Amino acid sequence: MGQVVTRAAAWLTLVIALLCGLKPDIIKTGAVAWLLLAAVLLVLLQLVPLPPAVWTLFPGRGPFLESALGAPPWRPWAIVPWATMNAASSLIVPVVTFYLLSVLDDDERERLPGILLGMIFLSALVGLWQFCGFSFNHPLVNDTDGSVSSIFANRNHFALFLAMGCLVAPVWAFSGQQGRHWRAPVAFALVILFALTILATGSRSGILTGLLAIGMGLMVSWRDIRHAFRRAPPWVFPVLVAAIIGIIALLVLISIAADRAESINRAIELDPGEDMRRRGLPTVLAMIGAYFPVGTGFGSFDPMFRIYEPLELLKRTYFNHAHNDFLEILLDGGLPALVLLLVALGWYIRASIRAWRADPAYYGLARLGSGMLLLILVASVFDYPARTPIFMAIIVIAAIWLGQGASRIALRR
Repeated sequence: MGQVVTRAAAWLTLVIALLCGLKPDIIKTGAVAWLLLAAVLLVLLQLVPLPPAVWTLFPGRGPFLESALGAPPWRPWAIVPWATMNAASSLIVPVVTFYLLSVLDDDERERLPGILLGMIFLSALVGLWQFCGFSFNHPLVNDTDGSVSSIFANRNHFALFLAMGCLVAPVWAFSGQQGRHWRAPVAFALVILFALTILATGSRSGILTGLLAIGMGLMVSWRDIRHAFRRAPPWVFPVLVAAIIGIIALLVLISIAADRAESINRAIELDPGEDMRRRGLPTVLAMIGAYFPVGTGFGSFDPMFRIYEPLELLKRTYFNHAHNDFLEILLDGGLPALVLLLVALGWYIRASIRAWRADPAYYGLARLGSGMLLLILVASVFDYPARTPIFMAIIVIAAIWLGQGASRIALRR
């Protein structure tokens, strides 16, 4: 239900924007436009019907050919067309996000970190409401009763969203010339709130992304923070940093002592033999080998995994994703998806190097975008955040920030 509402809202937004005559400036988005276009075309290409002489040559199609009555029909590249059609439909969210960002000017884009931070704060409040024992059954997502997942169906996604807040908060506090006197303490309080809420979610990957986010947030804002304390005695800044780290560490220890750090508890108590990610990995790798180099079609993991699922993995809940998005992309899209993924990673690495080498006074948003994308890449090793609408939108936002910063650096050179 949530997907239907989200996509309908995206289509409605796009129609209204077009009727208002908003003209996108695609040239400013650089490589992001081409990468997004390639991703959309790759998914749509999997839905094109192919003659039997073509699709029967694809690896792993033998059982489907044998089940056909009479002459083999025309079939698309995707083995489960309805699932791939659903995947294609989900791409309206990043497309509309890209369109809206391309019509904003630089000043308007610089307000986005504050808006994003506000969304994360509201989400954290819902998570704290759940943590206190109150029920919040989201009508649009299939969440788990009793879990601290806020507006998400998955606590790992919620923890990643909170980690984004730990990264955005210091950048928001120190990037502008006005309001630093009140933004700085607010950002500090928000980082503590987000960090403690991550511990309450029970997400083990959230611990890693949260630590990375806090570290990168300080790196992105380091120059601005030092500039804010330029008139203070030399000892004030290092003492302040040590005090902040000490306060966060103390609150974390208190959470552990009070048995409120569910993420750490799950990490300590985890039995590797019961971890479905590890147990299902050999089956996922076998599926990749069986369908490479064309893949099974985007969105098809669930029905395809049921074909290969061994008896020892059967349980009352289903294994809906590979919980390693890099492997699932390889399974879904085969060699073409692998090539596109490598191209995107190559662009990200190159643009990030440019952004981090440039003057942070002018390329703070580019560094922020680089950090946000890194968090999603790290989380994708354990989960599938990039397949959710909100992180699809965040990926586009972060990529445009990073891409525009790298483009400006190249032009200046």
